[in-house]
Amino acid sequence: MSYQEEYQQKLTTADEAVKAVQSGMWVDYGWCACTANALDQALAKRLPELKDVNIRGGILTRRPAIFDIPDASSHFTWNSWHMSGIERKAIREGFAYYIPLRYSELPGYYRDCIKTLDVAMFQVAPMDEHGWFNFGPGGSHLKAVCECAKTVILEVNKNIPVCLGGFENCVHISDVNMIVEGENPPMDVLGGSGEPNEVDMAVAKLVVPEIPNGACLQLGIGSMPNAIGKMIAESDLRDLGVHSEMYVDAFVDMSMAGKITGTCKPFDRFRQTYAFAAGSQKLYDFLNNNPECMAAPVSYVNDIARVSQIDNFISINGAVDIDLYGQVSSESSGTHHISGAGGQQDFVMGAYLAKGGKSFICCSSTVKDKKTGELHSRIRPTLLEGSVVTATRTNLHYLVTEYGIFNAKGKSTWERAEGLISLAHPQFRDELIAEAEKMQIWRRSNKR
Repeated sequence: MSYQEEYQQKLTTADEAVKAVQSGMWVDYGWCACTANALDQALAKRLPELKDVNIRGGILTRRPAIFDIPDASSHFTWNSWHMSGIERKAIREGFAYYIPLRYSELPGYYRDCIKTLDVAMFQVAPMDEHGWFNFGPGGSHLKAVCECAKTVILEVNKNIPVCLGGFENCVHISDVNMIVEGENPPMDVLGGSGEPNEVDMAVAKLVVPEIPNGACLQLGIGSMPNAIGKMIAESDLRDLGVHSEMYVDAFVDMSMAGKITGTCKPFDRFRQTYAFAAGSQKLYDFLNNNPECMAAPVSYVNDIARVSQIDNFISINGAVDIDLYGQVSSESSGTHHISGAGGQQDFVMGAYLAKGGKSFICCSSTVKDKKTGELHSRIRPTLLEGSVVTATRTNLHYLVTEYGIFNAKGKSTWERAEGLISLAHPQFRDELIAEAEKMQIWRRSNKR
């Protein structure tokens, strides 16, 4: 039987395919921009007949149809590996929960720890002449998902870019149970980055001079990393490399400006290595069939031992709050859940250990309460009760706000308090000093 004949044999409708989902089952929806679409709409029609269906996914770029069925929490639970704004809202609606993780271990979670995965369904690029379906920009851990699932249902979308890679970036038709041809919607554009503001640019001006020629970069998502990327694209830096869990628009800007060559990487030379990607259509067009870019499983990309072997590795990530001990919370504010650990732990430690490596936690010094308009300091005496520590105080390297940059490596508690307070908004510094004194991590002679 030819691959095309096998394809036709397995081709079905979305409505028929989702009949594989039964009450009590565990279902995987894929990842980020490649989350199920036509299959999601079909399952939304079927779910009111079912109960206790558990669905895994993460970093949603659009609201799934299943979220809008009547009395959703009675029929399914959404379990997220990393929350987007859409999923944060679903927490408040009562049917979504976060799965704590160390992102580099996610493929291993499926292969070694998750005992039950009944159905996997997600979008892929069209099958090639050899019978392979490319995972597109959502690879990350999907090969492990396919290996563990009892039933694999693929939703083909002609607009999914083919993301070339080293390994585990596609699945063969022989390992697929059903194929659905969707309506080929355009790729979801990931919002949230926005145009850099004055604070973003102030932080970028502090970070970019710390990056040497030949450095290898990891960027998180958001307007601040985007500002840093834009500034790098306009800088005199050269021969940069990319080894980043997420591929973002800033890398495209740097590539088009000729800043990225990958010549200094100890492995995957000349290639931009990443686990998944999301952003603008410009990004998807750049990745499509581009041999310079290498999609690989997150267990490879985020491996601390691997990252630490890259000299001058630069990790740039954000934070929600930081306390005077140097503990970083990037997942929650108190018990209010915001996103997830992602690979911050992996890259903070990898950069910390690398020769010439630097890990930057970048954030604005303050945040404004959307309801009251009140200004709050992101640098706090201690984290809010219930806040989750994403990067421990022993791993904090550089902290950057619009007021400065501080290297916490090798600093005592009073040196840390002094350095961190110097990065706070002036409005809050006296209050922070007073609290630091109560905590016995302030030397009065340090006050200037």
